[in-house]
Amino acid sequence: MTKPSTEDQTTGKFHEVKGAIRQKAGELTNSPNLEADGRVEKNVGKVQNVVGKIEKAVGE
Repeated sequence: MTKPSTEDQTTGKFHEVKGAIRQKAGELTNSPNLEADGRVEKNVGKVQNVVGKIEKAVGE
């Protein structure tokens, strides 16, 4: 079983990549909603990744 901090980092990275793909797809298809959704998901992933790093540093 993995530690919660590692899971947060992994999930965060997944959302960053998925969001970046959605953002790019929105740009390419000229879809502002898809682009905005991708940007939000990418930023949420970044935050979750940082939370995982902080938990790991604290020893959660």
